Amino acid sequence: MEEIKNRVRTILTDGSLDYKQKKHHLAYIAESTQSYPEVSAEAMTALNEKVICDLFEGSAPYRPRYILPDYKLALKKGVKYLELDPPTDLDEAINFLSILYAHVPSITGYSVYLGNIDQLLLPFTGDLSEEAITKKLKLFWRYIDRTLPDAFVHANIGPEDNVIARTILRIERELKQVVPNLTLKYDTDITSDDLLIEAAQTVFEVAKPHIANHKMTAADFKSDYGVVSCYNSLPQGGGSHTLIRLNLKKITDSHQGNAEAFISETLPKYCQITLDIIEARIKYLVETVNYFQNDFLAQEGIISLENFSAMFGFYGLAECVNQLMASSGHNYCYGKHEEANQLAHRILEEMKKQVDSRPLPYCEANNGKAFFHAQSGIDIDIEETAGARIPIGEEPDIYAHINTVAPHHHLFNGGISDIFHFDETIKRNPSAILDIIKGAFKKGMRMFTFNLSDSEFIRITGYLVRRSDLKDFREEGSRYGSALFAANSMDNADVDKRIAKRIDSHERTAGQY
Repeated sequence: MEEIKNRVRTILTDGSLDYKQKKHHLAYIAESTQSYPEVSAEAMTALNEKVICDLFEGSAPYRPRYILPDYKLALKKGVKYLELDPPTDLDEAINFLSILYAHVPSITGYSVYLGNIDQLLLPFTGDLSEEAITKKLKLFWRYIDRTLPDAFVHANIGPEDNVIARTILRIERELKQVVPNLTLKYDTDITSDDLLIEAAQTVFEVAKPHIANHKMTAADFKSDYGVVSCYNSLPQGGGSHTLIRLNLKKITDSHQGNAEAFISETLPKYCQITLDIIEARIKYLVETVNYFQNDFLAQEGIISLENFSAMFGFYGLAECVNQLMASSGHNYCYGKHEEANQLAHRILEEMKKQVDSRPLPYCEANNGKAFFHAQSGIDIDIEETAGARIPIGEEPDIYAHINTVAPHHHLFNGGISDIFHFDETIKRNPSAILDIIKGAFKKGMRMFTFNLSDSEFIRITGYLVRRSDLKDFREEGSRYGSALFAANSMDNADVDKRIAKRIDSHERTAGQY
């Protein structure tokens, strides 16, 4: 009890935290007084030693980690709990969503998904002028940033080219806000090159949006999907109960034997332990907390238990592969040598096999299985590279980089990310970005994210921080709850040290990969 009191007192007296941030931290401390969902002693040891990481979800999950409401359905029928009638014009639709966002829980305390904004609002534009639409959306966008101050809050646009999507991209360039994170769903048959150029020019200014391979991602889901938080792909009207990740570096550290033994013995063992923990947390949320019986989103059909699954994540692939190669007497590195790349792919295939072979309760959204996810890292990762990425500072040229990572993107129905860093010369040739994105998707990439080396915006894992916000945080705190994570990642993982690629006008095009 004395330890808990001391932790509470530390939060209460922390001058860098505002009122809401203190409430969030205090709630986590209260939750930590509960016993962990029942798992084996071996699983608890793996959790305590950070071989398996639950991403600080807490010992008593009382809400799903990620919730993606069916906002389209909510707008159509209204929300009884909030006394919201179906909107009839754009002002009412924006007001409706603004209210509903404030009541959608997540692991961060804020809604991680704001919906496919253009598709939600287009029916309400009527005969409004572009100028009128811009004024209303700009106020809406400012409201989101000020009331949901967390960089994991995420909106989607596309794949169709439309006035709302274009207006949002222009507003992003003008307001230069961290929130919301943004993804453009790109489909070669639907999305215009003009909209993709508009998106690229927006990235030049604010390091967003991500560009999602819409055809590949949509094929993995029974219904509509959303990209949320960092790069997580999940079903709309549902989400993910939990996200547990396996530290591949740590299980390699303790492995005795060659790569074959690792793939056939060590890896399957720890995959199953991770899945045991996932199952225990799901059951606690659904059967003990009874979340889906009591929450108004579920009661009114805005989310459905049938649209939920869970996420099996991992990180540290690069270190795992490099250690296994070294133990076999080869100085081959992931991202630089084909032998290492092939070993990485075998490891990923085995993990995917393990995840797909294990039925889990209350995971109907993915046919009773967990979604497979390359987790994009958190601030305490010092020795491990995020997901299946090539280590920061060791990235090869853009084409070698894409050819290394693209072949395994199809495995990750729960999302995967790679970040490409360009120098400012790319601004002079935005069409080159279109060629690179199209070429990457042709190679099988699921998500393409890039930023500029001289940008005020720094992409940390999948979320953003402004350099000015980092400075403010270090001096006096920040209203963005994600600023703490960003500062630690800058200190621990050198996320601002990615190698900047220079793309000249004579570089290869999409068909020359």
